[in-house]
Amino acid sequence: MNRAALVVDRLVAAYQVGLSPRKGWSCAHRVAHGGASCSAAVRQLVAGRGVVRSVVPTVVRFAACYQAAALLAQADVSGVCCCGGIPVPFRFRGRP
Repeated sequence: MNRAALVVDRLVAAYQVGLSPRKGWSCAHRVAHGGASCSAAVRQLVAGRGVVRSVVPTVVRFAACYQAAALLAQADVSGVCCCGGIPVPFRFRGRP
């Protein structure tokens, strides 16, 4: 793993350990489809492809997470889409 990939991996790992457990919601993609969270998927991408070659697949994954949030909206669920380091809260029908 090159230096840039190592930096990105460590930043995402710090997010996973420091912020993610405290934010109070799970990755919408993981909730809807199972498997790895977006942060875990990004770490795998960066480790396997490097930073530059991971940009497009990461954007695709975040778009899929956003779509998963929309899917969960139809199921009357609330939470947050973990689009990168920017949480996108969602609240759906019947929820205060």
